[in-house]
Amino acid sequence: MSTSLTDTHAAGGGHHHHPSLQHHFDSLEQQKESSTLGMWLFLVTEIMFFGGLFLAYVIYRSRYPTAFMAASHTLDWKLGAFNTAVLILSSLTMALSIWAAQMNKQKLIVVFLIATMILGLAFLGVKTIEYRDKFTHHHVPGANYQWHEHADPNDPDFADHTQIFFSLYFIMTGLHAIHMICGIGVLAVLVIYSRKGRYDSEYYNPLECTGLYWHFVDIVWIFLFPLLYLLGAHAH
Repeated sequence: MSTSLTDTHAAGGGHHHHPSLQHHFDSLEQQKESSTLGMWLFLVTEIMFFGGLFLAYVIYRSRYPTAFMAASHTLDWKLGAFNTAVLILSSLTMALSIWAAQMNKQKLIVVFLIATMILGLAFLGVKTIEYRDKFTHHHVPGANYQWHEHADPNDPDFADHTQIFFSLYFIMTGLHAIHMICGIGVLAVLVIYSRKGRYDSEYYNPLECTGLYWHFVDIVWIFLFPLLYLLGAHAH
């Protein structure tokens, strides 16, 4: 009986027990597959969430194209382009942190995670400048909203229709910024664990799952940038 149990253990649990392996999983591979599946399911819900906003955008733009172009013209596409480059670079540093874990380069994991955080904070800093400009020009939807730029004589509610654009702008970019803030918070936790040497070539799934989330947030912005900034950038 003793020999049989030993053989069974050798067949089913021959791998050494990694300190990061949770008790309810048989192996790190099973734990990784479960975590990755959970992250993909979460991202599916995020796609549906932002999908509804993009649908609202399409309906608005198709109904009030002139108001859309006039309001979009007030956005600074150069700042938007800068932020796009920043996020693309942050996706690279996020991917490099996973590579560093696979290569057992503990210090580089921390370096690349911190670089990703700095780039994320730079994005939020630029977004703060853009928001401040909208408050200065009273382009924030609400009681103090004002529209003194181009008007359409055939549309008596033109100002209200431009206000819809800024409502979508603040909702879509604001929710995106909240996702960025949450991502930076997760990255900060990963930095703490990385400094303790928790991630190595055997266990780096938290980095991969966070990378999936971060890349998704970047992709959302890659859609937001042309839709909000570029399509009306040269309108008059």
